[in-house]
Amino acid sequence: MALFKKNIFGQYLIVKKWLIRILGALTHRRYRGFNELAIEGSEIIKNLPHNNVLFVSNHQTYFADVVAMYHVFNASLSGRVDSIKNVGYLWQPKMNFYYIAAKETMRAGWLTKIFAYAGAITVERTWRSAGKDINRQVKISDITNITRALDDGWVVTFPQGTTKPFKPIRRGTAHIIKKHKPIVVPIVIDGFRRSFDKKGLRIKKKGILQSFVIKEPLEIDYENDSIDKIVEQLEYAIEQHPSFLKVIPQKDIEEQEALNKLREWEY
Repeated sequence: MALFKKNIFGQYLIVKKWLIRILGALTHRRYRGFNELAIEGSEIIKNLPHNNVLFVSNHQTYFADVVAMYHVFNASLSGRVDSIKNVGYLWQPKMNFYYIAAKETMRAGWLTKIFAYAGAITVERTWRSAGKDINRQVKISDITNITRALDDGWVVTFPQGTTKPFKPIRRGTAHIIKKHKPIVVPIVIDGFRRSFDKKGLRIKKKGILQSFVIKEPLEIDYENDSIDKIVEQLEYAIEQHPSFLKVIPQKDIEEQEALNKLREWEY
C-alpha cells in the first residue's frame, strides 16, 4: 500500500512527509518573521534534473542552514522565485532530498534523531570525533549510502565539515564528484551565525538579514580535472578560499576568531 511505502533507506515516506511539514511550519518565522531570508538564484532549482545533483555549501550552524534549504528548494519547486512566502509549499515536499551529516551529531538526542529521519545521510567523520582529532578510514557503507542518495535524488554536503569559516575543503567531496559526475550547485549563506546559536536551534538575535545565494552549476571536467583542482573550484564557489579573507575587514576577522575560541571552550 502507498501509505506504507518506504524510501531507499527504509524510512516510511508518510512519516517523513509529515515531519517535514510540521518542522517547516514551526521554523518558517525564523526566516520570514523574526529574521528575513534574502534569496538569490532560486530559479536555478526548477531546472535541475530529478537526481544526481550535489549541492555544496559553506556551513554556519548545525541545523538552521539545512532547514533553510528545505524551505528554499520546496518553495522554488512550487513556483516561488527567491521567496518563501506562504509555507503551503511544504504540503507536497520533495521527498528525495538528503543531506550529509556527522553520525555523532545526529545521535545526540531525540530532536536530532527526528531531523535525521527527515533526510540525513549520517557518516562517521574521519578526522574528528568527540571533540578530538583522529585519523581513521572512510567507511564503505557511508560511501554506499551517499551513492544511493545521489542515484535517488538531491544531496547537500558541507565540504568543510565544520561551522568554522575558511577551513579546508575535505577531499572526499572531490572524490565523490569525480566518481559520480553529479551536477554540482554551489550555495553561499551568511547571517545564520549571527541569527542562531551554534546548533541552529535557538534564535540568538532578531532582525538579522540572512542571505542565501544559489549559483550556477560548476563546469567540471570529470575525466581530466584533478582532485586538487576540484577542491580549489569548491573553495572559490562557496567563497571559502583563503583569498576571500583579504576582502573581510580585520575587525570582523578578529571578532570571528574570538568567537571560535569561545565556542571551542564551551563545547
